[in-house]
Amino acid sequence: MTQGHPFYDMHEHGFVRVATATPCSRPADVPHNTAGVLEEARKAHEANVDLVVFPELTLSSYAIDDLLLQDALLARVEQALAEVVAASADLTPVLVLGAPLRRGDKLYNCAVVIAGGQILGVVPKSFLPNYREFYEKRHFAHGRGCTDLWIAVAGEEVPFGTDLVFAAANLPGFRFGVEICEDYWAPIPPGMTAALAGALILCNLSASPITIGRADDRHLHCRSSASRAIAAYVYSASGHGESTTDLAWDGQGVVYEMSDLMAQSARFDLSGELCVVDIDTDRLAAERMRNQTYADAAEWAGRPEDSYRRIIFEHGYAEGDIGLLRPVARFPFVPARPEKLDEDCYEAFNIQVDALMRRIEATGSKSLVIGISGGLDSTHALIVAAKACDRLGLPRSTIRGYTMPGFGTSEGTKSNAHRLMDAMEITAGEIDIRPAASKMLEDIGHPFAAGEPVHDVTFENVQAGLRTDYLFRLAGQHKGFVIGTGDLSELALGWCTYGVGDHMSHYGVNAGVPKTLIQYLIRWVIQTGQFTDACGQVLGAILDTEISPELVPPGADGQIQSTEELIGPYELNDFFLHHVIRFGQRPSKVAFLAWHAWREREGGEWPAGFPDARKNEYSLTTIARWLDKFLHRFFGFSQFKRSALPNGPKVSSAGALSPRGDWRAPSDAVATVWREQLRESLPADVAREVFGDDHS
Repeated sequence: MTQGHPFYDMHEHGFVRVATATPCSRPADVPHNTAGVLEEARKAHEANVDLVVFPELTLSSYAIDDLLLQDALLARVEQALAEVVAASADLTPVLVLGAPLRRGDKLYNCAVVIAGGQILGVVPKSFLPNYREFYEKRHFAHGRGCTDLWIAVAGEEVPFGTDLVFAAANLPGFRFGVEICEDYWAPIPPGMTAALAGALILCNLSASPITIGRADDRHLHCRSSASRAIAAYVYSASGHGESTTDLAWDGQGVVYEMSDLMAQSARFDLSGELCVVDIDTDRLAAERMRNQTYADAAEWAGRPEDSYRRIIFEHGYAEGDIGLLRPVARFPFVPARPEKLDEDCYEAFNIQVDALMRRIEATGSKSLVIGISGGLDSTHALIVAAKACDRLGLPRSTIRGYTMPGFGTSEGTKSNAHRLMDAMEITAGEIDIRPAASKMLEDIGHPFAAGEPVHDVTFENVQAGLRTDYLFRLAGQHKGFVIGTGDLSELALGWCTYGVGDHMSHYGVNAGVPKTLIQYLIRWVIQTGQFTDACGQVLGAILDTEISPELVPPGADGQIQSTEELIGPYELNDFFLHHVIRFGQRPSKVAFLAWHAWREREGGEWPAGFPDARKNEYSLTTIARWLDKFLHRFFGFSQFKRSALPNGPKVSSAGALSPRGDWRAPSDAVATVWREQLRESLPADVAREVFGDDHS
């Protein structure tokens, strides 16, 4: 396996490596500050960083007051810029650093963009604070209205103005704009316009002295800017070394990607520091493309892309496998914020509960009918129904649960089903479907009826269909409705029996919840004591049971039918599903992300409380093999089932598959494009293992 193959290069998948830098500095000591900048720039080069954002007025220092008007200092800053430009010829990163620069008879607080031995452009600060501890209007002219201008710096005439967006010719997603400190505190930040003009990354060079609560304010503004602009926001504030005559500095570096905090620096660090993370520009571009409000806002703002100058440069980035420096969630549907874990689980669970409560109220039903198999999905549907009844003041006996053993039902799941129904104090029943199934198989002339051990799809579907048929008739008899138990993962894979089968119900309470989230929510229900201890014990036993439809009798070795051996691990399928439906990502990129998330059991973070025994790892070959099968099932032949879904609540912002909501697709499409793209992107040895000579 050749790690030099393009598949392993993060740039091939739309990632850009960014960093905030807090260099060593001293007030007005331009040579010292220049050395600090170059030290961090070289560290960034060694770390294969593409873009480094330094603090405001990096070369001169910020808190030097009237020294900013001294000719000797300003001249030395220009000399320092020439030194940095010369040094940048041997460095990979684009450097964005702060400097006070003269143009005509005015002095501007500027961000200077440097790459490959040249200055690409200079962006002046638009809004100058002149309140509390700030007196910038005493020294600087504002940059508002500075468009289509040029400035002489370090012997070069370079673009100058607030109308600049910088774009790498050889990395389509590497497009960035710049604003400076106070700019993002303005009601309409200039960075927003730069984003509407095409910038996917917004850089903020800041001084921003630290006071109690200000760090939280910075997070608020960075997150808000990144969310509204559908962009990455790279923020770098001045640190130790600035003058402490009246203020103190913490050197906060923060990187957001939309609403997600990707990385933050250590604050109050005495030495120079880089905070490095990889940004997914493909994700940002895809989100903008599907968000028509964003496009409308650009039009409403007067089409900024027509009024901004795009500064094109050739970026000399590091090629090959340089790793991936960003958190990649193994379980993207599962709440991942430890400090918000209970709140997120509460919200997910209660979306389902509230939706079911509304449906009960709207129908005036006298009963809720559920098939209880002793498996995960029916268990979760039951606990949602029980909580809905509790909240509505209905007795739990309103719920009519039926376990319906078939040819493959194990004693363990049947026992768990009865234990669960008893613990939940619902109306419980059992209907053995084997006689009816045998009769139907005989009527249609199936070989099983003649004693042959043929356990094909028809054999399975007869059982699944009968169970649902019984539930619908029971619902009619008891003036109620059938609560569906099938989940989002099964809908994605088409792992359900169409029509009168587990595909159909009166209300699909689990339709927006993938398998991995159901597992996690059941654990949360146990841990938070939502029900009795007896109920918690049964739930724990169900979590420990192999996922199986139990439609085929156990083999000679006693092994029961395993769903995941047939369709792949749900933890991988849910990973694939999230990245395909939420962001429309290429299969090659999904495989790349899955490989980084799952290749090492000990690497990365697991959800809080995740059992050690269930912590798995997968090779690229295994990931690609199951991804190909996922693509075949998802795009190839399952849409007709999703096009006829019953009602059910959307739970995750990552999306759902209702034809009335997030996912609309033709039922007769084929998976060729997606499977081809995956095969052609993989290293040759992996592709051979996964596909062999099959080009179908």
